[in-house]
Amino acid sequence: MIHNGELKVRKLEKEDNVLLAKWLSNPTVLEFYEGRDNAFDLEKVNKLFYAFGEEKSKCIVEYDGYAVGYIQFYQLDNETKKKYGYFGENVYGTDQFIGEVEYWNKGIGTLLVSSMIRFLTEEKHADRIVMDPQTKNTRAIRCYEKCGFSKVKLLPNHELHEEQYQDCWLMAYHE
Repeated sequence: MIHNGELKVRKLEKEDNVLLAKWLSNPTVLEFYEGRDNAFDLEKVNKLFYAFGEEKSKCIVEYDGYAVGYIQFYQLDNETKKKYGYFGENVYGTDQFIGEVEYWNKGIGTLLVSSMIRFLTEEKHADRIVMDPQTKNTRAIRCYEKCGFSKVKLLPNHELHEEQYQDCWLMAYHE
């Protein structure tokens, strides 16, 4: 699907459920994705990541031949576009994380997001790409800004995380 140097993004396969369960049971990862009170086991991974009928493209991120993370991308529905103030545009959203903590702070997230921007704008003809990181996830926000995303507006109490609603930033990339 996507190749950029040592980075490869490929479709999620059934046997990747073990990787997702490993990553999504790690408290260090869960601090920023899903919440430390929301650990995943294989059953939960199978139920949530392998559901039929979802309009999300779910992928594994590999770096130097080793699976290191997850990304999903999806076309925003009209209701969500309206909520965010986008009309008549082809808007995609992404969610991602690096699940192998030893690969954090090595530029892989920046390479991943910039590669996904290129893929979505060139292959899917996205007019705009959006994300909604929690305001306290400063490392992710810096990565997204480095890739050309801008903070558009604050989304108060947008995401339930560790039993509290968290503020998030609506961030957008637009060529």
